[in-house]
Amino acid sequence: MTTIKPAPIRQDVQARFPNGQAFNGPVGTPIEAFVKAANLKTNGRILAVMMNDKLRELSHPLMHDALITPITMADSDGVRIYRRSLSFLMIAAAAELFPGRIFTIHHSMPFGGYYCERDDGRCLTDEELDQLRRRMRELVEADLPITQVRVPLNEALQLFREHGDMEKAQLFARRRKDYLTLYELNGVRDYFHGFMVPSTGYLDLFELHHYNNGFILQFPRRHQPDVLQPFEDEPRLARVFQDYSNWLKIIGVPSVSALNELVHNGRIQEVILVAEAFHQLQLANIASQITTRRPHVKIVLISGPSSAGKTTFSKRLSIQLMAQGIYPVAISMDNYFVDRDQTPRDENGQYDFEALEAVDVPLFREHLQKLLAGETIIQPVYNFHTGKREWGESLSIGPDHVILIEGIHGLNPRIVEGIPPEAMYRIFISAFTQLNLDKHNRVPTTDTRLLRRIVRDAAHRGYSAADTIRRWPSVRRGEKRHIFPHQNNADIFFNSALVYELSVLKALAQPLVLQVEPGTPERVEANRLLAFLQWFDPLPAECLDFIPSDSILREFIGGSVLSNYTPGLALGPKTKRGE
Repeated sequence: MTTIKPAPIRQDVQARFPNGQAFNGPVGTPIEAFVKAANLKTNGRILAVMMNDKLRELSHPLMHDALITPITMADSDGVRIYRRSLSFLMIAAAAELFPGRIFTIHHSMPFGGYYCERDDGRCLTDEELDQLRRRMRELVEADLPITQVRVPLNEALQLFREHGDMEKAQLFARRRKDYLTLYELNGVRDYFHGFMVPSTGYLDLFELHHYNNGFILQFPRRHQPDVLQPFEDEPRLARVFQDYSNWLKIIGVPSVSALNELVHNGRIQEVILVAEAFHQLQLANIASQITTRRPHVKIVLISGPSSAGKTTFSKRLSIQLMAQGIYPVAISMDNYFVDRDQTPRDENGQYDFEALEAVDVPLFREHLQKLLAGETIIQPVYNFHTGKREWGESLSIGPDHVILIEGIHGLNPRIVEGIPPEAMYRIFISAFTQLNLDKHNRVPTTDTRLLRRIVRDAAHRGYSAADTIRRWPSVRRGEKRHIFPHQNNADIFFNSALVYELSVLKALAQPLVLQVEPGTPERVEANRLLAFLQWFDPLPAECLDFIPSDSILREFIGGSVLSNYTPGLALGPKTKRGE
């Protein structure tokens, strides 16, 4: 039986770690002190912790006994904290060196970095960029504290206006609470959406590079948290972001606060129509490029990450091609899966259907070569219930046809070895959003795609938001292994982002995300998404009818006229099919 004994009132608290270590300290001791005492061996530096199933900063005072699980640079939350804190370091150094100037953080780079610009559009000289780098390193060496400061809302708004940061002033003017929590570093105060490291000494791993009209603030990536990746120029990706940024300026929506204003003043229908017209222009341009390369181009390959809108894009591109007298024949790469007993397994022993080895690449190549040569093939049909290949109809194509292939391996050169390069046109599609909360707080493209998937999975696949959030890290690993390494093989990038979509997704995603159970790992990510969505005003229900029935957004929210549409069946010359 349990024996109950009187005990003195404790004056300390205990931090327990997953490896069995435990440390006592005075009530109110920052978590950072306990982490340092534990001297844990981790993959990447510790930047935050999970404390009783909640994400906490290292500066958070420990008031009660708690289980402490380290969050490192190898974790998604950890790398976000590092990038955010490094951005503040750059902004604080720039405020000291270039008073009166605002530096905008625009978008991320695949090798690990943010593209930044001065507000006046002037490029930093070599000497100025070196000054900024040196000052940042001096602040790191000084190990200055990064602290939270709670200020009255009016005072915060006045601070933003005085510094010319009108986007923040407009965004927070609608805030219901009468205070705002800012971060302070070396006398510079700013708002950041999310947690920070406790001091600048954590931020020693970075570099600055000249790029286009601005510079790259480089940081490490999760998979190699202790090193910087080689700098790689990404001219086409940079151009996609620049084109989208220019377009946002044209329609007058440079920030979330501007979008919110349009939702309230009745101009949102115009924004929706123009946003969709921007997609239509891109599609028409791609169809025109394919047409100018005919008759050489016979294969169109489409790839992109999850929830990029590949299905709707492929159907809309097919319609554009038919308008040019070119008739698509879709081939599903999924039908070329090897039998399940030959499917490779991942590091956890699970079937890895995303690995290239899960596809019968030799048969796929053989069939493409035969079709290009005017020969007939017998199409495979993969039975997902039995895990076995079956055989379907025969297929051959004529001179007015083009083979349309959509899949995660679409841009991998191994699947088209032996195919003449001039016979192919390759497209990479993703949601490259450039609409940010303000000049210093980005809207990550991955968050847009995750919210799209949460809404679609709930409506069409029967998955809860917790299910989708739980699967998301595996989805992202597959993208990084099989999709993004090959994106530069594309002939063109298509940006599927829609400036108004987060106003639509908020009303649909928020109730789903709120259902994620407290105390679960998925709730931590759910809380982050909810905090992010709070800054977007929802699109009124009556405005949903403004969204065209063939919009890419309809793929996720429902109501797409293309959901049951198969291109090429009603019009144009028929392919030769038979038993």
